Amino acid sequence: MGTALVVHSLEDARDRDLVRRVVNGDEDAFRQLFRRYGPMANGLALRVARQAFMAEEIVQEAFLVLWRNSSSYREDRGTVRSWLMSTVHHRAVDAVRREEAQRRRGRGVERADLIEQDVAQTVVDESDFVDQRTRVRTALQEIPEEQRQVLELMYFQGKTQSRISDELSLP
Repeated sequence: MGTALVVHSLEDARDRDLVRRVVNGDEDAFRQLFRRYGPMANGLALRVARQAFMAEEIVQEAFLVLWRNSSSYREDRGTVRSWLMSTVHHRAVDAVRREEAQRRRGRGVERADLIEQDVAQTVVDESDFVDQRTRVRTALQEIPEEQRQVLELMYFQGKTQSRISDELSLP
């Protein structure tokens, strides 16, 4: 039996003993597990969530599960380390999915707001356009016929100055 295997077996045995003590409400055993696996759990949560504040919350939730449900640990299913890291990983994935869903819902609300603003702006723009058109038509009625014709051909029909000059025989 190799030295590494013996060390891991001893560590696993200590971890199992600490979990048994946590089941009985031993806060010191809980602290020992936290000191031992907290940094590793935080690293895993940070890799999945990519946000430090979220990683901290995930680790707190995972250790809360350890404290409240330590009796759910089954030695035959793996080590304390794998059980705890699995809990952290699942919590982190859930947190990322929740955040992404909230972000998508937020974008949906933003889009609805933008559409509503666009519709309102379109109504205002159309109203302004009608008012402007009325003022322009009134102003055009007040200028000489030849000038009015030039402006109508240029601005309403989009003709160039040289084309207007040719059509109206003007210099």
